[in-house]
Parts: sequence; structure tokens; C-alpha cells
Amino acid sequence: MEKISSVRSFGGTQSIYKHTSNTLRCDMQFAVYMPEHKKGATLPVLYWLSGLTCTEENFITKAGAQRVANELGIVIIAPDTSPRGDGVPDDAEAAYDFGLGAGFYVDATQEAFNKHYKMYSYVTSELPALIEAEFPVDPSRTGVFGHSMGGHGALTIALKNPEKYKTVSAFSPIVSPINCPWGQKALGGYIGADQAAWRVYDACALINDGARVDDILVDQGSSDNFLEEQLKPELLKVACEKAGQSLTLRMQEGYDHSYYFIASFIEDHLRWHAERL
Repeated sequence: MEKISSVRSFGGTQSIYKHTSNTLRCDMQFAVYMPEHKKGATLPVLYWLSGLTCTEENFITKAGAQRVANELGIVIIAPDTSPRGDGVPDDAEAAYDFGLGAGFYVDATQEAFNKHYKMYSYVTSELPALIEAEFPVDPSRTGVFGHSMGGHGALTIALKNPEKYKTVSAFSPIVSPINCPWGQKALGGYIGADQAAWRVYDACALINDGARVDDILVDQGSSDNFLEEQLKPELLKVACEKAGQSLTLRMQEGYDHSYYFIASFIEDHLRWHAERL
């Protein structure tokens, strides 16, 4: 593991690291915010999953999470959104919603992508193992949150691994990839045509099939351009109501899909996770 950069931020340290991923078969970068802490302490940790076109830098430069994370003593890990580098396949037309920058937090099974595109395994297994070995985090106090495609990743990862991820929240998540163009393209390309195999990467389907977590917090902007076609939070609301799954869905009037929206409510999410971790 190689440290690429490191700066002081609100008392803590914001750093970017690079390592060679055996899961993704390429070099990967991830960001770590380490708050001030006493020597020997172990800290709760949150994994942030970003959306389409993002890298590990979007959240750390735009969300404004460091001040509150330092106050609360929470470590934040922000990985890249997909494998990258020579030999990693991309969308044939270099579209923004598939391939590089669009790993969708799934393990691809289609031959063209299954060598590299295993973001689910990377985020849930390889990266946490590295973080827990190298940084003073408490694995028993782990949460996950994210935005858009990353919100989809956070919800599905937590629902599939409730014993590992004690908290989960999301901004503008893709709640049902089975029922939106982004998801249909990604899951079809990575997993194949059999939609029954898509269900394990669809938050609503997972809840319908019996998956549960203690609580879910979702913030969604009412002026989000992708609200009706891609995000469809009402599907998550219905699934949770039918299943008795606890959900706090907050429709935030006038907010869009941007990081201005995230920056406006990131403190709420960090404090919500801290109370539960």
C-alpha cells in the first residue's frame, strides 16, 4: 500500500492510498479520513460509495464531511467506483453509465467483465480486510452509505451483510436497478439477461425476499432530474412498508442530484450513524 497524498483537515488527516487489488486485478486508489484520536484507540468506520463517473476524490473534496467526522471520531473510507487501468474493459462507446466509473458494486459474471469487475467483493471483503489491518478501526462498528449508484451499493451491501454493516444510509439511491434504465443496462451487461440473477443487487427485491437491517435513512431531493426515471424512491417505501422494514425517507424540497445536496445533509447522516455505532 502506497500513500499518494496526505493533508490536515479539521484536525484529522485526509489521505489517498494506492494498492494492487487481487480481486479487481488492477491498481486501486481509496481515500481515508482519519480523525484525531488517542493512541491505542479503535474507531468506528464508515464506507462511502460514490456514484456514476466518480472516483475516490469526489466525496472528500465536495461533501464537507471532515469537520463532523473529526468531532464524532469516525473514520471514513471512500473507494473508487470501478476498476481502472490498462486491460480493464470499458463500455464500447465509452458511455458514462457502464464500464469505467460505473462498477455498480456488483460481481460481474459475463465473460467480458468478470475478470476485473468485482466491486461487490472488493468493497465487502478485500478493502475492509486491508483497512482493518492497517488502520485503528473497530470492525464491530462498521457502517456504509453512498450516493446514487453508490446509494444502491450501500443499500444492497448492508441488506446482504447485516452482521457486518451495523448502519446504512443513502442520498438519492437507485433503489431498484431492475426497474430503471441505468440498472437494466448495468445488470444486463455485468450479470447477463437472466433477471432472476439481478435480484441480489436490487434493494427492493432483497427486502421483498426477506433481507432486513435495523434501520435505513434515505434523503432524496424533490428537484432531482433523475427522480422519476432512475431513482424511484417510492418503490423502496412500498417494499419497506410491506415488509415491516424500518425506513426514514426524507424528500428534501428543491434539492437536486448534486454534491451541494450531499453537503447540505451530510452532517445529519454522520450523526445518525454515530448514534447507532
